[in-house]
Amino acid sequence: MNSIKETHFNFPGQTAFYKGKVRDVYTIDNKYLAMVVTDRISAFDVVLPEAIPFKGQVLNQIAARFLEATADIVPNWVISVPDPSVTIGRICEPFKVEMVIRGYLAGHAAREYSAGRRHVCGVALPEGLKENDILPQPIITPTTKASVGHDEDISREEILARGIVSEEDYVKLEAYTHALFKRGTEIAAKQGLILVDTKYEFGKVDGQIYLIDEIHTPDSSRYFYKEGYEERQQKGEPQKQLSKEFVRKWLIENGFQGKEGQVVPVMTEEIVNSISERYIELYEQIIGEAFVKPAEGSVLARVETAINNALSVM
Repeated sequence: MNSIKETHFNFPGQTAFYKGKVRDVYTIDNKYLAMVVTDRISAFDVVLPEAIPFKGQVLNQIAARFLEATADIVPNWVISVPDPSVTIGRICEPFKVEMVIRGYLAGHAAREYSAGRRHVCGVALPEGLKENDILPQPIITPTTKASVGHDEDISREEILARGIVSEEDYVKLEAYTHALFKRGTEIAAKQGLILVDTKYEFGKVDGQIYLIDEIHTPDSSRYFYKEGYEERQQKGEPQKQLSKEFVRKWLIENGFQGKEGQVVPVMTEEIVNSISERYIELYEQIIGEAFVKPAEGSVLARVETAINNALSVM
């Protein structure tokens, strides 16, 4: 498969390289990041052995589209998208919190609620809700951005008390988060989708706050299908989701949940292609346009050339 499993480029002015679970990030002149969204795929905190063709392109292009569609709300880190799988942007000093916003009682919040807790990250929830119900209004449930280990829930009050973010900046982050979620909800509705919850990350350069990382992708957000939502809620049925949950489901059915001693099932060409096709479906459902595959040829050579060309004019 002509997919991007890993990269080993060396660009002019390159000062650092970071390999994440699914991204290869090149630091240029300590001012810019050239981010290659690879076709690696992770589940249960494990990077699976086979790359998924076009997965990186799907996520990068969805993020690019939504960042462009929200640039009037808050400036973002992007300078250019020179290739379907590449974003080049400015380095920002990240705030050490992720702004998670929820419009529905789903996922982690639903698990907390079912355990009897009526406060999530210091936010009170009303009695009488059931899983996947719409909330009276969207709530922000921030998490810490841990350098090591897992992110943890934290309240607005604790963020301010510990000085993790200044009150002046945090008020701005809250306002941006609500405005971005409103815009994302409106765009999703046009595609017959419900934006259930998502997360935003922000950074700062020279006193200016920027939106960073990806937004509104199926890897960072939860979507429900709008059609049939009410009926499924009334019947107590699970909601039809648009996410990469199908990958986790396949792994679980084949005896893998990332636990010690478990082995990742064999990813046949058929399985890899089916996952690739599902990601393309995600793109087309969220964006509302046909997915365009790049011309055949060496994908790595294409990516390297695109980054070099973009850097040469910066």
